Amino acid sequence: MEIGQRIKARRQELGLTLRELADKVGRTASFLSQIERGRSSPSIESLQRISNALDVPIFYFLLEPNDRSPVVRHDERVKLTVPGSNLAYQLLTPDLNRQLEAFLIEREPGEEKAVEPLRQYTEEFIYVLQGQLEVQLADEVYQLGPGDTIYFEGPMLRRVAARGDVTLRFISVITPPVF
Repeated sequence: MEIGQRIKARRQELGLTLRELADKVGRTASFLSQIERGRSSPSIESLQRISNALDVPIFYFLLEPNDRSPVVRHDERVKLTVPGSNLAYQLLTPDLNRQLEAFLIEREPGEEKAVEPLRQYTEEFIYVLQGQLEVQLADEVYQLGPGDTIYFEGPMLRRVAARGDVTLRFISVITPPVF
């Protein structure tokens, strides 16, 4: 099933009209209609807005639902890159239809990101594989290196930054799924 078809199915499942969804997303009904009919592809930003309005993670529209194997081979991971940044996510779980999601994340030294509040309460665990990670939780800043871990409640997260001079690689596990 294509992205547009999945959007339409989820919209109808929630009993929303195109106009109601458009109001929630801040786009026009004709724009959403084009996407639902497969005549246009949404940007990552638009897809994120749509997923928020339809109360599903963004990968809900990107992954094929099926009887996936519980094994995710390293060369078959779903990859997402954020336009205009070096940020790359690799999904480590077979799908996002579970109670948690796990990602391998890479960031170049010096790259940092202020974190926007999520639409729901989460808990997260991070394990640093390589490089130096700086994590700000509320007013506290923590420095983590290879082998270090941190566990926190999502609303506490304010900023993450890659420090040092090598590419940062870390695993993030979050529940419930928010992507």
